[in-house]
Amino acid sequence: MKDDSQYDARVAGLAEWARTNGSSANIPPSAVLLPVSDDASFRRYFRFNEGATGLVFVDAPPEHEDNESFVRISAALCNVGLNCPEVIAYDDSLGFLAVTDLGDRLYLDEILENPAATASLYRDAVNAILKLMPVRCELPLYDAQKLRTEIGLFREWFLERQLGFKVSSDVASMLEEVSDCLVRSALEQPTVFVHRDFHCRNLMVDGLANPGIIDFQDAVIGPVTYDLVSLYKDCYYQFGRNLVEQMVSDFHQKLVGLGLVTPAAPMLRWFDLMGAQRHLKCLGIFSRLNLRDGKPGYLSDIPLVVDYLVETSEIYPELEGFHRWLLAEVMPKVSGLKQGVQ
Repeated sequence: MKDDSQYDARVAGLAEWARTNGSSANIPPSAVLLPVSDDASFRRYFRFNEGATGLVFVDAPPEHEDNESFVRISAALCNVGLNCPEVIAYDDSLGFLAVTDLGDRLYLDEILENPAATASLYRDAVNAILKLMPVRCELPLYDAQKLRTEIGLFREWFLERQLGFKVSSDVASMLEEVSDCLVRSALEQPTVFVHRDFHCRNLMVDGLANPGIIDFQDAVIGPVTYDLVSLYKDCYYQFGRNLVEQMVSDFHQKLVGLGLVTPAAPMLRWFDLMGAQRHLKCLGIFSRLNLRDGKPGYLSDIPLVVDYLVETSEIYPELEGFHRWLLAEVMPKVSGLKQGVQ
């Protein structure tokens, strides 16, 4: 959990930096920084209550956040015409940034309040994924080691720490087989630019150019289905299976047209198994955010993520044992967790 005194000192430092280095806009002496939001990292966002219109000021402690990647990737995305925060000023040593303001309206807010807008918004989002794919800017490779390490978060943080599960040798062996299957499928796929968190809480509604894209600093070169999985098997919003399958089919055809995959590519299988890898990781991360970082809000998202795993493991025979285990051992504990959150 954050140290409030240190946190307040950083906010004061950010305000001072913003007045002298972070903005060409006039900031009145009476103006104060107000929090806009925080996220699942150590990063925090602020606006002045007067002056500095159109800018958000970011506190991103350099010992915790890869600000250099944020700056580099922002430039690359802006260069291809995508709508993302443009870095106006940046101090690497302090971990302070001034970026253009994309507003406050998340895709999630919009689709919950205005469901009729969903089809148009998500059509724009898929087009943005296609535009992201060819971007190149010194990104790390989403390799087997990284994929396996992420899957390992499921056992350490979700099973053992969050649920208090004692992992037997048989369960450990079964989880290793699942990991092998998911990593193998991921590595079969063509590789492209992957945002890695392309979901309804990282996409902004913008009247000029949807979507506004945020939280891209962890981008990698990775499997071609990954961002579509983040979008249509979103941890915070669920689409019906029939719609998901149709979207995957449409996406497949677009990729064939771009020469990225063949018509025979097992796109739905790639998509589903990529989703399982992502959801195992997310369960670990949500649990870690609760237990290590004092952010319990993500616990309420766990049941949906487990439901995705149950759904996928029921479809694919090689995950049959995992499916039975989820139903027998994990789901009862998740039900108890859900009641505790409520």
